[in-house]
Amino acid sequence: MWLGFPSHADLWRENLEGAQDEVAALARALAGPGEERVRLMVCGDDAEAAARARLGDVAGVEIVRALFGDIWVRDTGPIFRSDGRAAGFRFNGWGGKYELEGDDQVAAQIAAASGAPLDANGFILEGGAVEHDGLGTLLTTRQCVLNANRNAGWTEDAAGAALGKALGARKVLWLGDGLRNDHTDGHVDNLARFVAPGVVACPIAWGKADPNANLYDQTARDLSQMTDARGGQLQVMRIPSPGWIDGDGGPAPASHMNFIIANGAVIVPLYDDARAGAFAVDAVQSLFPERKAIGLPSTAILTGGGSFHCITQQEPA
Repeated sequence: MWLGFPSHADLWRENLEGAQDEVAALARALAGPGEERVRLMVCGDDAEAAARARLGDVAGVEIVRALFGDIWVRDTGPIFRSDGRAAGFRFNGWGGKYELEGDDQVAAQIAAASGAPLDANGFILEGGAVEHDGLGTLLTTRQCVLNANRNAGWTEDAAGAALGKALGARKVLWLGDGLRNDHTDGHVDNLARFVAPGVVACPIAWGKADPNANLYDQTARDLSQMTDARGGQLQVMRIPSPGWIDGDGGPAPASHMNFIIANGAVIVPLYDDARAGAFAVDAVQSLFPERKAIGLPSTAILTGGGSFHCITQQEPA
């Protein structure tokens, strides 16, 4: 499991040490009950020292020097395919919002370190924008993948053809918008996730002020009418959302759906509401009985705009 470590004080400011602590806790969980070999990417001397102070004696965690703008390796790194190759894509800082030096080189660095041949695709795509079942079905949102700030002029058919060629998608399922105030323009990994072939989880609103309540219900209705690449109707499971989490000038795009699936565990991000978090972990546990569901704080990481799935990228053994 590749994992980004917060390395730039100018980006994280007062949240730097808190985010480093949360990422270190995630690395320990991935290497322990998660049964993963963790490659923790750090950028610069100060970040390496901070990582080694927290994780230098943890078995299964390898600290790797790399060049990157920030820690969102789900979006900047490659997507590994079952044929042993890595698919790389152009990256433009989520539609030109945050273009940082080094982010466009992350996919090549990870592919080279893994020994996987890199297939560089000519279109823009972030890993958090697509969710796949491993059997040819890919789930995404129109708000992100068809956004003119990525690939101008793309239609569903054009996107489907490109995703089929790059990732082997035989059927693309389209949702509408993502969470409010999501600077990624609606990444699907905050909204809906495959938990098994034919089974998709999405949130259910928590609390009267949940800013995405209508979106969650519409998403569940849309998913329930969809079929996968094998022709089977999707089964929809609901996981409690975190409710309203304060962000800059409105609700933050916090989501329990941004969990990361490891070999031996599923690690769920937690926020301010402990009761909502406990229900979410219980719900995830019921969906992954063969793994241990673990909840870990992600409040500092969220200030950067994402959570556990956003800062990880799995490399098949």
